[in-house]
Amino acid sequence: MNVMTAPPSSKKEIVDVGFAHRELVARLSPGGRYIDAQTDVDSPWVPFGENAAIKHLAFDVRQGIFSNILWVKGPGVVGTHLHRGTIVMVCLEGSVRYLEYDWVASPGGLILEVPGESHTLVTEHPEGVKLFGWMQGPIEFYDENGNYADTSDVWWFINHYETYCRENDIPINPKLYL
Repeated sequence: MNVMTAPPSSKKEIVDVGFAHRELVARLSPGGRYIDAQTDVDSPWVPFGENAAIKHLAFDVRQGIFSNILWVKGPGVVGTHLHRGTIVMVCLEGSVRYLEYDWVASPGGLILEVPGESHTLVTEHPEGVKLFGWMQGPIEFYDENGNYADTSDVWWFINHYETYCRENDIPINPKLYL
């Protein structure tokens, strides 16, 4: 049985790797980038209700993908919502659970959500929760009676970010747009 190991390398420099269509990639790819999530240098915390904020990290309008960190600042609830796309989240700080499931996510824990699931996010942690999310597709929100309230998609999140930046004289960061 072969056990895969990391390829050996002792060369601490850029290695020129030739590949097909390299010129097209150089011309058309938005390129890799780094977004600082620890400070407000690349993206500010934008209020999301009274007890929460969102740090926007990426917007991809071609695929309907958006990435952010959701910070619920203390014990609280993010209302019932239905996902129309795939959601991948990592709990960074605190803890969180969904009323509909029997698990509690803690730091380092991976949360996977598939299209068609609805749930109610709750944190009972005294310091709340921070969740990194990579999300695709719209999220439909419902009130306490199950009535449709609003839809948040990549365009909603872009508007959330850009409106806050304009209102607070913060430059809009082009690195967030893929």
